[in-house]
Amino acid sequence: MGKRISQLTPKLIDFISLQKVFFVGTAMKEGTINVSPKGMDSFRVLDEKHILWLNLTGSGNETATHLIESERMTIMFCAFEGNPLILRLYGQAKAFHPRDEAYKRFEHHFPNYHGKRQIIKMQIELVQTSCGFGVPLMHFDQERNLLSTWAEKKGPEGIEDYWKEKNTTSLDGHETQILNP
Repeated sequence: MGKRISQLTPKLIDFISLQKVFFVGTAMKEGTINVSPKGMDSFRVLDEKHILWLNLTGSGNETATHLIESERMTIMFCAFEGNPLILRLYGQAKAFHPRDEAYKRFEHHFPNYHGKRQIIKMQIELVQTSCGFGVPLMHFDQERNLLSTWAEKKGPEGIEDYWKEKNTTSLDGHETQILNP
C-alpha cells in the first residue's frame, strides 16, 4: 500500500509527467484552507527534491497569500488511467512574481501562457504514495483552452486590472502581494 520516502524516484517522475491534473493545498495558521485543481502544461520536476509550478491567473490567489505566512504546501496527483496511485508531495514553497529575479530564472521552463502570475518553487520534504484503489478511472479528452483564450483577449493591461479587482486579497482579506511586495 502506501510508502513514505524523502524524494522523488525516476518512476514517480515519469508518473508525474503523464498526469493531466494535479491539486495544490495550502493554508495559513488560521482561516480558509485552499485546495485547487491545476492543469495545462504548468508543472516541472527540477530534480528529485525540487519542483516548479506556473500559477496562471484565476478567480482567486489563495496559494500566494498562504505562502507569505506559511511556506507549507502539498501537491497531489491521482492516477485516473492505468494502475492506481495517489502521489503526494509535501514541502516548503515560495511564490515568485514576474518582478522577481527568480521568476525570470525559471520562466523558460514553461510555455509563454497569457495571464502568468507566479512561479511557485517547492522543496520536497516528504513524498507519500498510497494505493488509489478508490479513485475512479476516467478518460482524458483534451485540455480546455478557455483560460488561455480569455487571458489573451484581456491582454496585459486587462489582466493587471483583473488582478487589481480579484487577486490582491485572499478570501480571508490578506494581501497576496501580486502587485506590491
